[in-house]
Amino acid sequence: MTELPKMPSLSLEGRTALVTGASSGIGLGAAVALAGAGARVVLAARGKDRLEEAAEALAASGADVEAVVLDVADVAAVQRVVAEKGPFDILVNAAGIARHGPSLETLPEDFDAVAAVNVRGAYFAAQTVAKSLIEAGRPGSIIQISSQMGHVGGLDRAVYCATKFAVEGMTKAMAIEWGKHGIRVNTICPTFILTPLTQSTFDNPERRKWLLEKIKLGRVGEVADVMGAVLYLASDASGLVTGSSMLIDGGWTAD
Repeated sequence: MTELPKMPSLSLEGRTALVTGASSGIGLGAAVALAGAGARVVLAARGKDRLEEAAEALAASGADVEAVVLDVADVAAVQRVVAEKGPFDILVNAAGIARHGPSLETLPEDFDAVAAVNVRGAYFAAQTVAKSLIEAGRPGSIIQISSQMGHVGGLDRAVYCATKFAVEGMTKAMAIEWGKHGIRVNTICPTFILTPLTQSTFDNPERRKWLLEKIKLGRVGEVADVMGAVLYLASDASGLVTGSSMLIDGGWTAD
């Protein structure tokens, strides 16, 4: 008799996740996806009011959630949260900022502000979660929300591209180092997703036309387009996936 392969579980029952940038957009979508699969989710973001509203809405749906005000650029604060509430089996680092403009006009303070969150914050959040998992002798999944702009260039996006290319590189290096501990590290690279962070781009008719021409599927991204990828990378279904980039870009980078 043919022995059928067993489908890996997408359940996250018994696991705890930390989601940064969780008060809106992709971060909130990630939290909803993880909680829906049974994980206990700690939502973290800088803005208290929106964060608490998001946590209340999730709790009302029956999810096991907690809200923590946190700025990922504050490495010491991240370390305290992980020490107090971890270890976390799953990290989704969705915190990110952008200050778009021509590269010839980039100011040092703009570069530093974006890099502090998108690179430095992401780096040390991953490091802190990985350390706690290793100390506990537990495997885990670290998911960095990167961007298609970590693989291509973009108009007025030199700083943003620089930070996301950095995230892609450090993810591969961390995956190599931490694989022996059963810790997987991957990125999700969305195209333009309609969120508060990208609203200004969508409000510009010329930019909207440009991005719709680049997205081969002919539509902008929605938060829901990213949620399945988060669940996949967090679960046992992606047990052999590490050091990889999941491009959810509607075909933008295909040419």
